Amino acid sequence: MAFAAPLSIAATQAAWALGMLTWIARAVLSPRGRWRMQAIDLSIFAFTGLTLLSSFFSYERTESLRKMVAVSLLTIVYLVSRNITQISTVRRMIALMLVAAVLSVFWTLGVLAVGKNLKMIHLSPDSPLRTATPYPIAEGDTLLRVNGISVASPEAASAAIARSNDGNVTLQVYHFEWVFDTAVPAAAINGGQLGITDWSRGRDTRAEGFFGHYTTYSEVLQLVLSIAIGLMLTAPGGSLDRWRLLFSVCAGLYVIALFLTVTRASWMGALVSAGVMTLIAARKKTLLVIVPLAAIIGLAGVFYLAQKRNVGMIDTGDASTTWRATVWREAWGVLTSSPRHMLVGVGMESIKTHWSDWHMFDNGNLPMGHLHSDYLEIAFERGFPTLIAWLAWLTIYLRMLWRGYRHPGLGWTERGLLLGAFGGTLGFLTAGIVHYNWGDSEVAELLFVIMGMSLAVIHTSAGSDPVEA
Repeated sequence: MAFAAPLSIAATQAAWALGMLTWIARAVLSPRGRWRMQAIDLSIFAFTGLTLLSSFFSYERTESLRKMVAVSLLTIVYLVSRNITQISTVRRMIALMLVAAVLSVFWTLGVLAVGKNLKMIHLSPDSPLRTATPYPIAEGDTLLRVNGISVASPEAASAAIARSNDGNVTLQVYHFEWVFDTAVPAAAINGGQLGITDWSRGRDTRAEGFFGHYTTYSEVLQLVLSIAIGLMLTAPGGSLDRWRLLFSVCAGLYVIALFLTVTRASWMGALVSAGVMTLIAARKKTLLVIVPLAAIIGLAGVFYLAQKRNVGMIDTGDASTTWRATVWREAWGVLTSSPRHMLVGVGMESIKTHWSDWHMFDNGNLPMGHLHSDYLEIAFERGFPTLIAWLAWLTIYLRMLWRGYRHPGLGWTERGLLLGAFGGTLGFLTAGIVHYNWGDSEVAELLFVIMGMSLAVIHTSAGSDPVEA
């Protein structure tokens, strides 16, 4: 599960399901001592129970209850923390997690080098793509799919057109931060030719790793990067010690991939994480290196953001920013319009079918989606009490990490894990202001694995949980 978490949601969930099955079987066949309830357990149970209660009061009860399957992923915390009895297991899990993330970076760099899909550099004046509806295609756009088939050359596009039995040829296109679907009548395409006179493999889309979405990948990278930085800061020896060099190389690779996702919120989360950890653990000599390096990376990021997305780091004119401002205002109005909404929310997934009843998304003039904020999304779907329970859970967890990190009985690897988990959680919460990363199962799974490992370290090395119920 530790190896799969930075790479594959399917493999991670398969490992989780198998682990839960064997854990339950062992608990039935060989019961152990009584579980001592602690503060973090109470907050997790409160969050889960209130989420379930919200689902029963949901406007779409069936959909909300079905969503409880995703909520059950939080059992990863207990699967990991309650079944690790030796620190060596944690160290192996850390190594596997870092290696897997490095493999994802190599994949990302390989995709960038080779390119993917079909970038249309020049189109003939009579190209049928210029007349596509509802959105015409322009030179410089990247053709992603033809009739649902991924294409990487004009020949592949022609072959996909030949397979079509419909009157229209459906095209998925990337146009500078915008992926849209459009269509051309099959009769307008002469012999399957699209009039593409010059093309190359596309390198415009943002880095996605193995997940198929840049935001998911950026949030996963932020969490793993924080672990690598935490280990780098706590590793023994000088700046050129082998462990420090190893973790520095890993962190550098993760930074490159995170850079290529061009995701501002995750960048800011990583900056907060690294900044807090550096202030906590860095030596003065390390600070003299890290601070100028961070400034250079930050300036490069601002420049790259402007080149890649044509937006500033904080840009009130950016479409994603104005979308959030509008939808957040609408969601807050719905949330506070009724005591029922404030207590139990509207229910998970209810927005998909009831948005028109609440006149959201500018009465349908804006693209539909979730609310792009952990805090507002949880309150909107599940009510303010659930949001309070969630914040209590993560606050207690951060306190445990801080006290565990300062415990004198820990080795440097364990201290590095706890420091990295502390910074990564702060980064996660920072990005969560404008991202719904809590609702991204791939990100949540990795967060839960790291949380379980951290709690296992606290339980086994410190003797007991520092925070009692």
